[in-house]
Amino acid sequence: MKVLKFGGSSVAKAERIQQVKDIIKNIHEKEDKLVIVVSALGGVTDMLLNTAKRAVAGDEHYREMIDDLRYRHRRTAESLFNEGESKAFLSFLKEKIRNLEKLLDGVFLIKELSPRTLDRVASFGELVSSFMVAQYVQKFLPNVQHADSRTLLKTNSDFMGAKVNFEQTNTNLQAAFSAEKGIYIMGGFIASNEDGITTTLGRGGSDYTAAIVGAALDANEIQIWTDVNGVLTADPRKVKKAFSLQSMTYEEALEMSHFGAKVIHPPTVQPALDKQIPIRIKNTFQPDSEGTFISTNSQDNRPVKGISSISQIALLSVQGSGLIGVTGIAGRLFNALSKAKVNIILITQASSEHSICFAVKPNDAETAKTAIEQEFAFEMRDHLIEAVSIENDLCVVAIIGSNMKNTIGISGRMFQALAKNGVNVRAIAQGSSELNISAVISKTDESKSLNALHEAFFLSDTKSIHLYIVGATGLIGSTLLQQINRQKQYLKDTQSLEMKVVAVTNSRQMFFDDDGIETEDYAAFLEANGEKANLDAFVERMISLNLSNSIFVDCTASQLPTPHYENILTESISIVTPNKIANSGSIDKYLSYKELSRKYRVQFLYETNVGAGLPVISTLKDLLQSGDQIIQIEAVLSGSLSFIFNNFANGERFSEIVKVAKEKGYTEPDPRDDLSGMDVARKVLILAREIGQHIELDDIEVENILPKACNEAATVEEFFTALTDNDAHFEQLRDAAAANGKVLRFLATIQANKTSVALKEVSPDNPFYQLSGSDNMIVFTTARYQERPLVVKGPGAGAEVTAAGVFAEIITTSNYLAK
Repeated sequence: MKVLKFGGSSVAKAERIQQVKDIIKNIHEKEDKLVIVVSALGGVTDMLLNTAKRAVAGDEHYREMIDDLRYRHRRTAESLFNEGESKAFLSFLKEKIRNLEKLLDGVFLIKELSPRTLDRVASFGELVSSFMVAQYVQKFLPNVQHADSRTLLKTNSDFMGAKVNFEQTNTNLQAAFSAEKGIYIMGGFIASNEDGITTTLGRGGSDYTAAIVGAALDANEIQIWTDVNGVLTADPRKVKKAFSLQSMTYEEALEMSHFGAKVIHPPTVQPALDKQIPIRIKNTFQPDSEGTFISTNSQDNRPVKGISSISQIALLSVQGSGLIGVTGIAGRLFNALSKAKVNIILITQASSEHSICFAVKPNDAETAKTAIEQEFAFEMRDHLIEAVSIENDLCVVAIIGSNMKNTIGISGRMFQALAKNGVNVRAIAQGSSELNISAVISKTDESKSLNALHEAFFLSDTKSIHLYIVGATGLIGSTLLQQINRQKQYLKDTQSLEMKVVAVTNSRQMFFDDDGIETEDYAAFLEANGEKANLDAFVERMISLNLSNSIFVDCTASQLPTPHYENILTESISIVTPNKIANSGSIDKYLSYKELSRKYRVQFLYETNVGAGLPVISTLKDLLQSGDQIIQIEAVLSGSLSFIFNNFANGERFSEIVKVAKEKGYTEPDPRDDLSGMDVARKVLILAREIGQHIELDDIEVENILPKACNEAATVEEFFTALTDNDAHFEQLRDAAAANGKVLRFLATIQANKTSVALKEVSPDNPFYQLSGSDNMIVFTTARYQERPLVVKGPGAGAEVTAAGVFAEIITTSNYLAK
């Protein structure tokens, strides 16, 4: 038999409960007996605790929060049951809500919230969710029973973190689940003491419940179903290249959980370890994924299994001659800290015995210092021990793996990786078991260190990258494919990346080959071998192929591919595109693309949206991610407008320069498309959003530099006639700037409260003054680059540089997928 635990994200709403049912059904086809442990609906436990806090504070809004809880559970039930089916659940819900209201009304009246009462409040979520899931699964499968966990799990009376009475609990579970067949569904987290009073097992209690049940019933496997594909090599919020581990040992899992691996909680491992029952971490939303298998022996023999950190710690140091050779000093020190209820995260002592340092949570630092000063008051008075020092704003990074003890050079590689990245190590600790090596470093270096260590320890063999290219025969697409063909062997030899173009399409034809298309002329190949193009069918087929390491490359300037972006990201396919239509659309869509790429751990890259091959967005991201603050961004983001105003010198007519720009192909067929400033506005909109501004295109102030007659001209020819008639207007602007020693530049500007596009005068000390040709320039004024702003300058258009920018992001995405 198996024990399956589903977390809050797995049962957050009706659609996910339906997924849970499907998972249970599939497993039940192979397993006659299952015990299902469910958490409260996602977010409900926090809602309950906040409701209780409102009530004890005398805030009558707690009643509205109870109504919200009632509504959420009713709405979920309405999606799962028809009217007749829902009666039992709604009656159960009504009773539990009534009990909750009475309980919190009492809290509101007496203004007291004891741990015992808080446990009763918190239990509501699991009681209701488990009954709902049981009722729903009963619709589809036979022999489904709901069990009240409080009648089975027995604990002491340490409310909010009760200790389990295993003898009584095991007896209860074995009696209740004695049948050889059936599905039992119960809530996690909740239990009761010997008097039947509700208790809880603390945070992570649902995982612990599953482990307790599995150990009591001698299950052959405990499955923890969550929202990630198992235990990851690192926190994906900090290390984007983190990936799921296929297997690990119990000891490794314990180490990872103590260091904050969110998918498994420390108490969970011990009952399974005692009975040698394997634990599998699975993803509810990708049930076919193998997840992470935790057992006595791991099939993964790599020395390091994970890179982790504790983000906020304080380091205390005790030193002095009074420590050297004195028996019992360490005992007195840690006994004093124990009495002060200070938890020690890390300990290290020099062999000279001159100093001991240890790490604690920042809010425990002063308490620890006071306890030490009281314990060693006489030694400090006689200057045998120096004053206790506290270093704040530190963190712990660690590498974890049971096979490190059998591998030479692990610590050397770790500290070399940190040193190469300029990270100073304040303290080091390693247990005799060699399960982890920990280092205390500056908090500001945490992200950099985690990524450096991840790169150092998680290398891989050659990976196949599958490319789907839309707009393959256009100017950008065809140039990109030429560049891929030229670099294919080099990437395989030097980067361990095998680029496979498995599908191409233009507006007329498309072609797929799972093994990769081999040709030097994609246009001719499509003409000869392609089928009729259909973008919907192209995307659907790409998804159905389900090839690993897939990247969708949109080389068009069309809005047609962009409605597919969300679906593509949801299917865990990365996107690379120079097409700025998606990111300059609504802010909701922009944020959706970002969120989906994070949620499904794929890449959505669009460097070429703004500056073709120039590293504009990546530079901006680097500044932000490294903690810099953006004060202002100024930019020339149009090659055509750059050319026009860079060449609008004394004696030159504005209309003639615009004509030359059109003849050189710098402008659109109708130059008003460039001179309107809207293309620049779309680019600066993307930059503004990248720094966190939630704005729409209409929020950008765009100066209309063309006279009315030019805008109203019916044809391009009439436009040029009107522009010639208004040359004097532009000459006056140029001459006025020249009189002040300045020149005209068409600038986009992003400030904290304003984003604009306008024609401006710039002085000789301004970086834009020396701009020439059709180059673009972006000037970042930041907290670090305030006196001398950071400048990015170069060609902002052209097929070769744009395709090269797209290619670079394909390689970036490939490395992310491959490692």
